[in-house]
Amino acid sequence: MNINWYPGHMKKTKEEIQNNLKLVDIILEIIDARIPESSRNPMLAEIIGQKPRIIIMNKSDLADEEMNKAWVIKFRNENTKALLMNSKEKINVNKIYQIAKEELKEKFDKNKEKNIENKIIRMMIVGIPNSGKSTFINNISKRKSANVGNRPGITKTKQWIKTNDNLELLDTPGVLWPKFDEETGLNLSYTHAIKDEILNIEDLTLKFLEKMQEDYPKLLTKRYGVDPDKKALEIYEDIARKRGAITKGGDFDYTRTANIILTDFRSGKLGRITLERP
Repeated sequence: MNINWYPGHMKKTKEEIQNNLKLVDIILEIIDARIPESSRNPMLAEIIGQKPRIIIMNKSDLADEEMNKAWVIKFRNENTKALLMNSKEKINVNKIYQIAKEELKEKFDKNKEKNIENKIIRMMIVGIPNSGKSTFINNISKRKSANVGNRPGITKTKQWIKTNDNLELLDTPGVLWPKFDEETGLNLSYTHAIKDEILNIEDLTLKFLEKMQEDYPKLLTKRYGVDPDKKALEIYEDIARKRGAITKGGDFDYTRTANIILTDFRSGKLGRITLERP
């Protein structure tokens, strides 16, 4: 499947990030713990340069626990601090502040030498569409300040949000990049970072079932009562039959079945799944 999606506002967001770097002390990159590699914008490293960065592995409650641990270790080995988080739950703002302060030790030491008592840390929040940025910001700021939705790319403009904990957050719209390989495109589509409306979700679901057969066959059996050793199309049709997704003419309703399977995955009903290994 050839998947690419790069709306005009994403090009503008890239330029905004570049233009506003000088306004912030540190970058907070929110990624999807289910796809830790695919949900990291490769353009970001080039854009932010040497600016300090912390990674939030969001939706970690939907991801494989063992893989969560493995990815945190991988990032640590790359000298990048990574935190596991479910942004729908209460966030320890002080913990994030303290970690940011550690990453900005040089700045605070210089301020101390000059007798400057400035505890404020200005942080830019970046991430791909549907990574949970807006929910995270609303949670950390304890108020409904950012636009939230389950459709990719709903945050369209730059927003400054103040918290009660010496953190000032600069929110930016979710941004993808112009071209990515097939596997990355599939992972972004499975997790709804790319709109279903532009995809052939029947083909996407078939690919997803193949991936599940390879990495999590037992979860298919547990959720749908199917034989994971069958061909992916047969599993697809078995699920359609078991879920009553049959047209009036007696054919399988592949679109309805696709929505059932993808919704089960995205909501966590299928189980805790990580689609990429470190």
